[in-house]
Amino acid sequence: QVQLVESGGGLVQSGGSLRLSCAASGRTFGSYAMGWFRQAPGKEREFVAKISWTGTSIYYADSVKGRFTISRDNAKNTVYLQMNSLKPEDTAVYYCAAGRNVVVITTTPDYWGQGTQVTVSS
Repeated sequence: QVQLVESGGGLVQSGGSLRLSCAASGRTFGSYAMGWFRQAPGKEREFVAKISWTGTSIYYADSVKGRFTISRDNAKNTVYLQMNSLKPEDTAVYYCAAGRNVVVITTTPDYWGQGTQVTVSS
């Protein structure tokens, strides 16, 4: 069992930056691929970024490529999402997820966090 708790969301102006953190419980954190997803009001939840358990495989949605950076610290059981050059369209609830591998996590994560709100004002 893995429990995920996100933090770091908030209100920021367009062009600003935020860093989200996702703290995981459980001794097997290092064996899971981790990902970030988001859901804007009235829209489906969408994939944002994912990272393999080794940290060597990383993928981004086209909409955030070059602006967001995902990373993980297995010693701290934490995954991060550094978000730069934020746009109003990045406004959403951001969710952390854990999955068995970096391929499957995109469609069928095993665990979800509760989400953290990110609001970007224009």
